Amino acid sequence: MKRAYRYRFYPSDAQAAELSRTFGCVRKVYNLALAARTEACARKERVTYNATSAMLTGWKKTEELAYLSEVSCVPLQQCLRHLRRAFVNFWEKRAKYPRFKSRKKSRRSAEYTSSAFRYRNGTVTPAKMKDPLHIVWSRPLPEGAVPTTLTVSQDAAGRWFVAMMCENASVKPLPTTDAAVGDDAGITSLVTLSTGEKVTNPKFERRDRVRLAKAQRELSRKARGDGKVAKIHARIADRRQDHLHKLTTRLVRENQTIVIEDLTVRTMLKNHTLARAISDASWSTLRGMLEYKSAWYGRDLVAVDRWFPSSKLCSNCVTLAVKMPLNVRTWTCGVCGTTHDRDVNAAINLKAAGLAASVCGAGVRPQRSTPGGRSATKQNTSQREP
Repeated sequence: MKRAYRYRFYPSDAQAAELSRTFGCVRKVYNLALAARTEACARKERVTYNATSAMLTGWKKTEELAYLSEVSCVPLQQCLRHLRRAFVNFWEKRAKYPRFKSRKKSRRSAEYTSSAFRYRNGTVTPAKMKDPLHIVWSRPLPEGAVPTTLTVSQDAAGRWFVAMMCENASVKPLPTTDAAVGDDAGITSLVTLSTGEKVTNPKFERRDRVRLAKAQRELSRKARGDGKVAKIHARIADRRQDHLHKLTTRLVRENQTIVIEDLTVRTMLKNHTLARAISDASWSTLRGMLEYKSAWYGRDLVAVDRWFPSSKLCSNCVTLAVKMPLNVRTWTCGVCGTTHDRDVNAAINLKAAGLAASVCGAGVRPQRSTPGGRSATKQNTSQREP
């Protein structure tokens, strides 16, 4: 198994200068190769990775780009591989056409393979550097783990990070349990569990919105930014990440099966009324964490079809309600008389549907009629069931 471990480090002035120079060269080579590929596409020709690698050799021999030879060649070759992957994703319609890297907005990073860095006795020394990086080892690497790839980056707030991809980083599966839980994502409550528990949404971006607005006003009056806005954004992102890690780890540890709804967050963000709140909730990150942690620890993650009417379906008698506007938070079933909390009822239905799907191996689709033979109003498939 491969796992990445990320740490913060504090470079010396010489190391910071060397890494900044490497970041600039990586950006330059990426943009040159992208321009060459774009021009070739206009001529209906195809440029391969080997062709761009040969171009890199030629660029280093020119007087204008001779400075590319002053940094390690491995990060430059790696950026060409990243560009190849970007084009593959574009051709297979998984991503948009690759864009040029900006000096101000693009991520500052460089990737080193095992031939371009030295890892000995808990120290890491990238190529072209004499001294190892001063890394804050917040946790040790697993015993027997061998770093194969090293990625050095600097975020917009000026912080330096190093990420090591390790092989043989085995994870012990958790003990098997019979517990299962349905997880309904929301805005007021970040998640509502089928057990009735509601995890409050901290709304980190909203809590720092006044401070962020003030920093942005100050930035607009300055010729050059001081990084205050970036630091506030980093604070928001770090707190959100920490909260989601704690929540997903608890869910994975306590349950063998976790059932969620297959939400299309990208489409939902087109709703400008809720886009900011949905972004702050970070449902995509929540799902991503559940996916890889479930794979690590031997848990089952089931995603129920997004059109399954979890909120409209009575979890007691399985009757489908005709309407359920977003402002209705509690409702009473007209058949059995059970009063439901909207979110708890949805989580219970998700759990039942997910367990049924995992047993029979079938997908979960919208219910069209009640078990008693009553016709139910068809779902309007132009809008996701909240």
